[in-house]
Amino acid sequence: MTHTKAALIIFFFLLFAAPIGMKAQVFDSSLETQLDDGGTKKSDKKKDKDVVQINWVFFANLAIDISAVLVLIFLVYFPTYKNQDYIFTFMVFNLVIFILTYVLNEVKISMGAAFGLFAVFSMLRYRTAGISIKDMTYLFIVIAMGLVGAIRLDFYELMILDALIIAFAWLLECKWILRRELSQNIEYENIELIVPEKRAQLIEDLKERTGLKIHRVVIRRINFLRDTAEIRAYFYE
Repeated sequence: MTHTKAALIIFFFLLFAAPIGMKAQVFDSSLETQLDDGGTKKSDKKKDKDVVQINWVFFANLAIDISAVLVLIFLVYFPTYKNQDYIFTFMVFNLVIFILTYVLNEVKISMGAAFGLFAVFSMLRYRTAGISIKDMTYLFIVIAMGLVGAIRLDFYELMILDALIIAFAWLLECKWILRRELSQNIEYENIELIVPEKRAQLIEDLKERTGLKIHRVVIRRINFLRDTAEIRAYFYE
């Protein structure tokens, strides 16, 4: 954790220090775009060309976006699910969507293309491992935050939108509004209790065996050859 904190401190230092250098470069370049002998500005020659400007506004929006994603992951997602597998995915997806949207906005391509990419990435599924609905929701959130962060909004507007997203996610994850329901798959051999008429007995039997406060069950699969059933038991944390 010490190395992680040091890396974060260095990252934000470089991220906020870069705009200062960019301001100086912009100031120096403005001196070179004075009126030439013909009485026209040299910068006017680039009006017909699409130029991506990496200036202090870009770094400021990126800093706000990355900070909001870090708060969402390390203060809302990770304390709740204790899962480090998708932190890299969340961060990289957010950064890539931010850069793509910023570039598409700068080169004056229709924002429909950016929303098309947003839809494609949000529907992406990894084939190497199944992703739960909650993880897909957080992936959708970080993609949306990257898209919103790259749009030319005022800094206070961007911070308000990110704060609303984080606050709403935190409220839904905390136990004040909704109780967090967990589930576990169980291979059950007492197949006589899986009938609907004996559902209460089934729940009581599972409570005694597992020690969990199960309040409902779902019969997922029945194997009559082995006289077993696959049951998903739901219980509150």
